[in-house]
Amino acid sequence: MVYCRCLRGRIRKRSVRLRERRTNKLHGGDHELVWDMETGMLSGFSFFEFDQIQEATGNFSEENKLGEGGFGPVYKGHFVQGMEIAVKRLASHSGQGLVEFKNEVQLIAKLQHRNLVRLLGCCSQGEEKILVYEYMPNKSLDFFIFDERRKVLMDWNRRLSIIEGIAEGLLYLHKHSRLRVIHRDLKPSNILLDNEMNPKISDFGLAKIFSPNNNEENSTRRVVGTYGYMAPEYASEGLFSIKSDVFSFGVLVLEILSGKRNSGSHQCGDFINLLGYAWQLWEDRRWIDIVDASLNSFLPKTHPTEIMRCINIALLCVQENAVDRPNMLDVTTMLSSKTMILREPKHPPYFNLRVGNEEDTSATQSCSINGVTLSIATAR
Repeated sequence: MVYCRCLRGRIRKRSVRLRERRTNKLHGGDHELVWDMETGMLSGFSFFEFDQIQEATGNFSEENKLGEGGFGPVYKGHFVQGMEIAVKRLASHSGQGLVEFKNEVQLIAKLQHRNLVRLLGCCSQGEEKILVYEYMPNKSLDFFIFDERRKVLMDWNRRLSIIEGIAEGLLYLHKHSRLRVIHRDLKPSNILLDNEMNPKISDFGLAKIFSPNNNEENSTRRVVGTYGYMAPEYASEGLFSIKSDVFSFGVLVLEILSGKRNSGSHQCGDFINLLGYAWQLWEDRRWIDIVDASLNSFLPKTHPTEIMRCINIALLCVQENAVDRPNMLDVTTMLSSKTMILREPKHPPYFNLRVGNEEDTSATQSCSINGVTLSIATAR
């Protein structure tokens, strides 16, 4: 933050010129976007010069490259004063990325929560469109839970803490933030971990703002997100609401508990995905069998009850009908209470729908700030 304050003088003249013009047009291919100048006036948000980012990343060297997503390449950077940053650079060929860029800057810059990744600023100079984030040294959640060696570092208390942190972040987005936000692409690679393994929700390029007085579903003709985490009404009909995020959260909890992916998993017996497998084990009262094997030898007698409650909550979140799912306030209440009586879940969807593996199966290619994965389908 010291560096950002030092930059303020250099940036002020540029910001004043932008305010005088009131709009700053971002050009890219066939797209022309109008800048929301309120973003430039937010405390703690900076407009960086391209040469500053270039210097911080070693001219975007391969050595500093963390990974690449739908948005473009991601780099680790160091400012002169020592601050570490993660830099998302818009790929020149990414038409959708330009829309994501504007959406993410205007949205996440206005959100502040300990379980959301912090956007420090951006750079829009010529064809260059760049987002600058706080650096997350422990990369993303999938880097740990889907890797046979690293998952042993995730004991039960740590996994539960991560589940609770994600729930708190979603509750903030849905209810307590300045903007009411539906994330629409919640998945392990979009959950970043800081140096203390605290979870932070990232990648808001696909997020939508909704009215706090509107609890009904919205619709879209183009479905974007990642299969395996999409609520059925969204994947098939383009209908989305806060309950869409709740469904994704339920999938995420089952993945954290089991160490298995919902999609593309070959470890679910005769079932095509983790949801069906988890439901059958729940029905057969064998829910403990879904727990990651790396946890079994470390579980005290008190933990199985907590795990059973988490599985119950996850299955409630992935109910086929959105009306049957709890909201995130209900979820956080259920997670925090050890005595609250939980409803029995009904069977989840997708028993007969084979879901393709849209996630890269190699957890080692995860990065600190991941580009948004796009799985685009026409709603039926």
